[in-house]
Amino acid sequence: MYSKRFEKEAFKATVKDNVKTLYRKKIDEATPQQIFQAVSYAVKDIIIDDWLATQAEYRKKDAKTVYYMSMEFLMGRALGNNLINMTAYKEVKEALEEMNIDLNVIEDEEPDAALGNGGLGRLAACFLDSLATLNYPAYGCGIRYRYGMFKQKIENGYQVETPDDWLKEGNPFELRREEYAKEIRFGGSIRFEKDPVTGKDKFIQENYESVMAIPYDMPIVGYGNHVVNTLRIWDAQAITNFSLESFDRGDYHKAVEQENLAKMIVDVLYPNDNHYAGKELRLKQQYFFISASLQAMIEKYKKDHDDIKKLYEKVTIQMNDTHPTVAVPELMRLLIDQEGLSWEDAWDVTTKTCAYTNHTIMSEALEKWPIDLFSKLLPRIYQIVQEIDRRFVEQVRKQYPGNEEKVRKMAILRDNQVRMAHMAIIAGFSVNGVAQLHTEILKHQELKDFYEMMPEKFNNKTNGITQRRFLLHGNPLLADWITGLIGDGWITDLSKIANLKPYVNDEKFRKEFMQIKYQNKVRLAKYIKEHNGIDVDPRSIFDVQVKRLHEYKRQLLNILHIMYLYNQIKEHPEMSFYPRTFIFGAKAAAGYLRAKETIKLINSVADVVNNDRSINGKIKIVFIEDYRVSNAELLFAAADVSEQISTASKEASGTGNMKFMLNGAPTLGTMDGANVEIVEEVGKENAFIFGLSSEEVINYENNGGYNPIDIYFNDWELKRVVDQLMDGTYSNGNHEMYKNLYNSLLNTQSTSRADMYFILKDFRSYAEAQKRVEEAYRDEQRWSRMAMLNTACSGKFTSDRTIEEYVQDIWKLEKVYVPSGQPE
Repeated sequence: MYSKRFEKEAFKATVKDNVKTLYRKKIDEATPQQIFQAVSYAVKDIIIDDWLATQAEYRKKDAKTVYYMSMEFLMGRALGNNLINMTAYKEVKEALEEMNIDLNVIEDEEPDAALGNGGLGRLAACFLDSLATLNYPAYGCGIRYRYGMFKQKIENGYQVETPDDWLKEGNPFELRREEYAKEIRFGGSIRFEKDPVTGKDKFIQENYESVMAIPYDMPIVGYGNHVVNTLRIWDAQAITNFSLESFDRGDYHKAVEQENLAKMIVDVLYPNDNHYAGKELRLKQQYFFISASLQAMIEKYKKDHDDIKKLYEKVTIQMNDTHPTVAVPELMRLLIDQEGLSWEDAWDVTTKTCAYTNHTIMSEALEKWPIDLFSKLLPRIYQIVQEIDRRFVEQVRKQYPGNEEKVRKMAILRDNQVRMAHMAIIAGFSVNGVAQLHTEILKHQELKDFYEMMPEKFNNKTNGITQRRFLLHGNPLLADWITGLIGDGWITDLSKIANLKPYVNDEKFRKEFMQIKYQNKVRLAKYIKEHNGIDVDPRSIFDVQVKRLHEYKRQLLNILHIMYLYNQIKEHPEMSFYPRTFIFGAKAAAGYLRAKETIKLINSVADVVNNDRSINGKIKIVFIEDYRVSNAELLFAAADVSEQISTASKEASGTGNMKFMLNGAPTLGTMDGANVEIVEEVGKENAFIFGLSSEEVINYENNGGYNPIDIYFNDWELKRVVDQLMDGTYSNGNHEMYKNLYNSLLNTQSTSRADMYFILKDFRSYAEAQKRVEEAYRDEQRWSRMAMLNTACSGKFTSDRTIEEYVQDIWKLEKVYVPSGQPE
């Protein structure tokens, strides 16, 4: 099906046959969902030939493989992405058109695979795409959540979480692999005995409860190279589906208990963990998919290799953040208890196999588990953690005699907690941050003691995104235009996009570039009208902030500034003002109240402003419901301004910033995360930078000296905006509605510090940067140049570059070339 040999008639016949076999219908009677399923099965049929060929080639070459362990894989939709990477998108579109079927409509029938929450999960998805495209053997390992994150509905301005039943119609691309099921054990007690034959220590887990982990494999198609890697996500199933005996005794609860345990584990991503049951469930989820993945990994290795002590020569485990860190003690358990290795040998293998990526500077996000919970749920794992900790503390005392402060700061077990990040660093042979600034802050602030003790482990791998989804699929107009000018080499080598630079100086090409941007704005305006019922003018500036809702990302700063602009326009109707459309998209974690209040505030301000005829539509505010990968593609393509306004030093990297840049939207942002590197590539004059630097923020945090009350009383326009949170302007006279937000800015009633994220401190600098945006936008020549240069300078930010760096510095994989598996 790789274009040179696409059999159009055969494909059409397969689609018709699938409709008949699956639904007992003729094609003209089938619903769009049924046609989506039939087309997907036809595509999967072709993929499987290459999937078989890929696995055969890997085995023949005995290739080293990376196992990418992640709680999240935010894959988005599969059909369009697979067609693009099979280089068959246009042919299939054409074949379906001949059957009076619109591929775009069919693609819209596919739910997003919501196996992730935000940047972390989307990064994992981009990495899998790059690994396959670059011919590297890889498995993604995660959980097959039945309901993923949640579907966000906005009701009366509030976020309401509803279950995202993405599997309701079945997932045509997955394969259930029952034959690789693994048993996972929780709880119980550990009995210790000596093996009478070998004299070795034996640890036997008793009185445990267990579930079966059933793998589902999803194909990850490389671009145009016949490589198909695997994302393996685990479902949970009760060991005995139903205990009839206890059912007959009337003990229904017992009978259903097993079922429920299995169901709970895979129901939702990130259950709310501000209570004990939620914490326990999260830890169960982590151990569940890690244990299953490692058991399968060792089993696969042993098929072709005898010496388990050389495991690290053939596999690397990359832990995506702290969630998979239980891989360290679980690998130790499997090597010692199942494979019979000594502690020393097992530790040698583990520390040469595991590597850790840190994704956050926020210390509260580095996972810590209460010891009583951890030891009760994972008794054998806890014994191993105790021993890892004991040996490490011994080492610290040896290296820093008498320095108990070091021990306190670095131990894994401390203050009745298991500190997972510490275990990942101690056991990993590599520890990486995800942007230059982030890695430097880790080395000199957050993880300073570890960096001093083991500097050789630390390295930076700046994140990237896949241009195949976020330009080739998400912005076909721009992709075709770029290919027309510089050829299609950029699709697999984004550094080639720099060949656009000479065209930036030609007004004709800048006009064409801006015309495409305009068409994408029209496409988004249509989506907004359909989903929000709001008319927006595609000639206005589209100012977009889409990302998870978190206080450090400062959606609150953005909406306070909009309130400020609205006040200005109301007071000075004659003032010159370029019309703006402010677009937000964000989900707030279900238990995160101030984040949810911010969503309500955005929607309340939108209600007032959008319905005020006196301002002549100068400002429109749109909140995109249920922000996800599929509508993100529309937003990146249409944005004029990319809002990247996190408090400096808080955002590890960000990847949305790169997607906007690739699609020609200049950054309005702080010098945080990868913004720093974006500015390096495109030049400060082609971005709008404002706010405190990370050094200044860290200095205030460590030494004090900032009091938001001073600003509040000395800037009456800003004071008025803050007071509007309490005076009922945006709450129909309710003075309590935004009390938490108001307090978070001015006092410590709802936060540990007043204005923790320096919103008032950065407000004037932000307002001034927004003025510069307007000034630049009015100058068409200057703006078109800036926008086009952003696209032309985005080459560094491909996940292909990131993956090549991981491969060279950490994983040491070899490329494997796969002959086509397609029947001749």
